[in-house]
Amino acid sequence: MSNSSAEGEVSPQQLVVAESRKEYDQIQRELKEIDVLIQQSTGEVEKLARRNAQTTNQLRHIQANLDTVPREDIQEAYDSVLDAQQRLFTMRGQLEKLQSDQRNMERYIGLLKRYLDMMETQVPASGSGGGRVRSAEQNTVARVVEAQEGERRRLSRAMHDGPAQSMTNFILQAEICQRLFETDASRARTELVALKGAATDTFQQIRDFIFELRPMMLDDLGLVPTMRRYAERFREKHGLSIEVSISGKDRRLEPHLEITVFRIVQELLNNVRDHAQASQSRLAIEIDDDQVRAAVDDNGIGFNVEEMLAASNQSQAVGLNTMYERVEMLGGKLNIESTPGQGTHVEVVVPALSD
Repeated sequence: MSNSSAEGEVSPQQLVVAESRKEYDQIQRELKEIDVLIQQSTGEVEKLARRNAQTTNQLRHIQANLDTVPREDIQEAYDSVLDAQQRLFTMRGQLEKLQSDQRNMERYIGLLKRYLDMMETQVPASGSGGGRVRSAEQNTVARVVEAQEGERRRLSRAMHDGPAQSMTNFILQAEICQRLFETDASRARTELVALKGAATDTFQQIRDFIFELRPMMLDDLGLVPTMRRYAERFREKHGLSIEVSISGKDRRLEPHLEITVFRIVQELLNNVRDHAQASQSRLAIEIDDDQVRAAVDDNGIGFNVEEMLAASNQSQAVGLNTMYERVEMLGGKLNIESTPGQGTHVEVVVPALSD
């Protein structure tokens, strides 16, 4: 009786595999739904872009003949342009959000697939043995997911405090302009100029936001051109001097390797900006046949590495811990060297596989 019961038992590891398989199948279904939504949204964006071009051309014609056009026509033209631009902006934002969700889900499902392949070859039918190693793998996956959710929360707050707030201000300014056209057309035009300037600034913020979220050129051109461009924009935006050094072979790598190295360097540069109090930094990337090496140096205040790692583990902070785990999952190494008052050197080395 006991032998029969043991044979019929389902181990915790087998339950984890079963739940992971359900999650994998669910994500696949959601990906198909997102594909349909992206196709529909792309078509709508194209329609709205054509409408926006038409209304903009009409407005330009009115501006060229401003003295002869009735005030009601001017107001209607401006209303049409604002409405078209707002609809186009909203739909593009929805499309970009769907595309971002699609990429995140594809990366997540890739991680799940590798996890399932590993687990399904290691979990025995009886469910006995091997639990400790697999538990560590489960913890790693959980920490990576936790880090992803933390990043999404950060981006959500950034979107709310930045572009979303600006859009609210645009609506208020547009309403002011609309009322002013009835009483003071000259002031209304002044307000529209200010509105255009604010919209231009916000558009640049959104472009920066999208680049931070997922630079398209990483998919199109690869790691090296993207890192050059990112360092350049980082320098322009934050005023931190960054010397970029690229050596070895400028070639494409597997997508998951490119995005992992990019995210780690991004996090390291953010740490320099936020904590190092540095005036200069250096980014070095070297790609050869066997490995990718990325190093970030700064001349900041430095820190005690052992104390920082101990504090990070004690507080269960996901940033530094997840960085280590991401590198280890790729079979690489992360080395941090720092001394108070003497700056910091961080080096990441991972095996290089061509795409």
